[in-house]
Amino acid sequence: MPVHAFIDESIRARRCLLRMTVVEPAHLGPTRRALTGLLLRGARELHFKKEKDPRRRQIVDQMMKLAVTVRMYSGPCLPKTEELVRQDCLHRAIEDLLDLRAHRLVLDTRDHRDVHDHRTLWHALGARPSNTRLTYEHLDSTLEPILWVSDAVAWCFGAGGGWADRVAPLIAEQIKV
Repeated sequence: MPVHAFIDESIRARRCLLRMTVVEPAHLGPTRRALTGLLLRGARELHFKKEKDPRRRQIVDQMMKLAVTVRMYSGPCLPKTEELVRQDCLHRAIEDLLDLRAHRLVLDTRDHRDVHDHRTLWHALGARPSNTRLTYEHLDSTLEPILWVSDAVAWCFGAGGGWADRVAPLIAEQIKV
């Protein structure tokens, strides 16, 4: 069955952590509704960096009930290599998406840096037959709730310890690039 994927990344402890949440089309609507149901009054998104620990635990507990899996891509990076490592992780994620017969990829926008992703996507998809059917777009995380899962898993895994253990059941695969 084709899938949809949602990518967010973070840099923690000199590692680029790219997280890709994968969802089957039948679960898109229920997943979005469950996530937006977690918003506090007046909030436009869930952003783990801004949440307090009790709220983080509550959010993760709810995410564990969703029909999603997360693939983690990581590589060591320094400030001067951050973008290169991110693009290597993205390239590998695209290869996996093609194997999964994905239909749609949503990346959390990084504004002017989105051009780097466009180059990587063009390069990765350009070598494939024209029937790939993978479409992609960059969106602000306020517009796509499923990006919040990738953000939460990246934050928890980057924090380590009990937080990484807490999201471990969501993680389908860890790939070092």
